[in-house]
Amino acid sequence: MTRPADQDPLQLSEVSRKVGVPASHSHAMTGSISVTSAKTEDIGAATRASIVELCIAAHQEQDFQHLFLYIPSGGRHFLAYREEVLVSHAVVTTRWLQPQGQPILKTAYVDAVATLPAYQGRGCGSAVMQHLARNIADYAIACLQTDRTGFYARLGWEVWRGALAGRGEQGIIPTPEQRGVMILRLPQTPTLNPDAELTIECQTGRIW
Repeated sequence: MTRPADQDPLQLSEVSRKVGVPASHSHAMTGSISVTSAKTEDIGAATRASIVELCIAAHQEQDFQHLFLYIPSGGRHFLAYREEVLVSHAVVTTRWLQPQGQPILKTAYVDAVATLPAYQGRGCGSAVMQHLARNIADYAIACLQTDRTGFYARLGWEVWRGALAGRGEQGIIPTPEQRGVMILRLPQTPTLNPDAELTIECQTGRIW
């Protein structure tokens, strides 16, 4: 999972490698961790392969090999490196939450949050999520679904306590068994009641 020295649009920051960085990428340094972000369309084949390998190693789930089939374009990826090694990743795609009594909100939906097992507990995932939160101000709200609510709560995320449902062509589809849906308030987030109903548009093969 070592980053190639060339043929890849994702480069380490000038601080760590003294190389040029495309203007569309953003970077931050947290200790010895370099955090970078890029659009799906700008990520080269080698880095895509490293992201897939990382997610499979972190989650022990082979379905991540299809990540770039699910997100062929339009994603915003956040990646953490230690030296040349990709150690943590998260991706944001655009979805559409609607809290009860509110308009539909442009939502930064976070998926594929993963850290290499050998680097877990070292702040890599936190660095990625903090960088992510600072770079999604063009959205009205952020959302994710997780079994690790405590980790995200420490970073400012809130569990949605109210009823959850999908919005489909046939109307509202309740998801009463769904757990671990969390939101992050952003500068554009309206006043919210986390005990109210929250709906999201249905996607092929998934709601949350």
